[in-house]
Amino acid sequence: MKNSKNLQQISNFQFKDTFRSFIDHIGDIYCNRNAFIIKEKKSSEASYKYITYKQFQEDVNALAAYLTQSELILKPIAIMGLNSYPWFLLYCSILYAGGTCVPLDKELHEIESLSSIKRSYSGALFYHEKTSVDKYVDSEEILKNVKLYTFDDILYFTTEGKKLVNAGYKAHLERTADPHIASIILFTSGTTSNSKAVLLTQYNVLFNAWDANITQDAHPGDVTMAFLPYHHSFGATGQVFAMTAGLTTTYCDGLKYIKKNIQEYKVSIFFGVPALNEGIYKKIIAEAKKKGMYKKLQTGLKLSGLLRRFGIDIRRRLFSSIHNELGGSLRLIINGASAIDPNVLKGLNDLGIVTIQGYGLTEAAPMLTAENAHNMRLGSVGKAMPHVELKLVDKDENGIGQLIAKSPCIMQGYFENTEETQKVLKDGWLYTGDLATIDDDGFVFIKGRAKNVIVLKNGKNVFPEEIESLITSSLDYIDEIMIFGDQKGSDDGNVLVAAKIVYNEHYMTSELKLSTNEDIHQYIKNDIDRINETMPVYKQIKRIITTNEPMIKTTTGKIKRFKEVNNLQQ
Repeated sequence: MKNSKNLQQISNFQFKDTFRSFIDHIGDIYCNRNAFIIKEKKSSEASYKYITYKQFQEDVNALAAYLTQSELILKPIAIMGLNSYPWFLLYCSILYAGGTCVPLDKELHEIESLSSIKRSYSGALFYHEKTSVDKYVDSEEILKNVKLYTFDDILYFTTEGKKLVNAGYKAHLERTADPHIASIILFTSGTTSNSKAVLLTQYNVLFNAWDANITQDAHPGDVTMAFLPYHHSFGATGQVFAMTAGLTTTYCDGLKYIKKNIQEYKVSIFFGVPALNEGIYKKIIAEAKKKGMYKKLQTGLKLSGLLRRFGIDIRRRLFSSIHNELGGSLRLIINGASAIDPNVLKGLNDLGIVTIQGYGLTEAAPMLTAENAHNMRLGSVGKAMPHVELKLVDKDENGIGQLIAKSPCIMQGYFENTEETQKVLKDGWLYTGDLATIDDDGFVFIKGRAKNVIVLKNGKNVFPEEIESLITSSLDYIDEIMIFGDQKGSDDGNVLVAAKIVYNEHYMTSELKLSTNEDIHQYIKNDIDRINETMPVYKQIKRIITTNEPMIKTTTGKIKRFKEVNNLQQ
């Protein structure tokens, strides 16, 4: 099923299939527009540096020249660190010069970091001083043949590269930058098993960003914030998409400063993860209750909903105080990484902040489906991107099947892992491993990972994500939840549906006045029992584990189910 045309918007951006042509193109068409705003702190005062698209093009050209002249470009180059201008500058420069880039998660355990560097045959590692690399760079055998540089070196090399370019150096422009040769090695987050190294081409990423460009309402003048980590496929491709649309990119000062930074830079388009987006909404509701304005807010929502039926939209005016608290410009939130609570999604949209979600995976560079302001359906992840074809295979009696995809964005395979590649790439189709339904209008509804499905003795299937969504939307005090099959919890050998719940301790003690672990557990159990009554018997939760300790997660907030369940079953 291909996407219907009404998902697409008109775009002035011309598709380019290599980073060299892409960077040169945006440097020409957006020229003196600001591409980045960089905050520079000296003592207690902050100043701002504005980098135009033309300056970015010149910086990339210069750094690419240095990487070529120094022969660093001859081997894969790894990058590990916080999102920053130097990070993305290096990423683009490597690809501009026809090299291979290896983005690494700065939160990886030392063993995983070193393994990734070794497996990718990286010849150099650029790292941010605030990463854990400092702890082991001098002692590990693996790094003895790897050249180590900091992010400060990136800026220094760019300056040196400008000298080369001014002197007429052009060797970096003469290197082949084949858009269809694997040039990005991305290690998956490994939520269910050990990480695999995904091979993406320049064409994969640029085509995916272009598809997003003709799907979303983004244009020059919009300001965004690079919150999703660049080592994550959606973080990097999302940044490329922002530049196809001529957006200005800013960086946050840290998680606790997100709201302040959104206000400071007047961010209009925000890429976030569910926990953060849900936090924004819950804070809005909490503030309304604290100020005694909740009933007035509810009345305003009803009035707004009624007027919208007649084509009258006054949401931004009616809820102007809420918008002003978020800088006054925020109009679009794009939810990434995993599913967001449907109630939060509806709530933000009702307030006049268009909040959408999509679906993808690293192997697809990553976006396969997306909503936009004109195509939304609660609970869905939108329709197929303009140049994506989707199908369901092995459907059950309820129409649920594995989602498979065909697109110019699909990876070449897993690096040095033919066996795993053959499992997911068949006849040009990517087998996602996700179970879904597709309605008559083309909207996709993800039911969960095939690996996560709990198969009961009677043959019934339980989809953990479905129950997790129900409970999260019903109980305000839950920070995290994981539904899993308890392999040893039943006397008759059947698998029990179990839940591990991370509760908000402040809510429990301050709002509910519960002081002991036993009281908190019983309170949660009573709520779960009430929810159980609304579900079929086979879906009901039979075992509950409660804690205030966060679960093991990836850097994009996905729970590492394999590790969590393994720990619980021991």
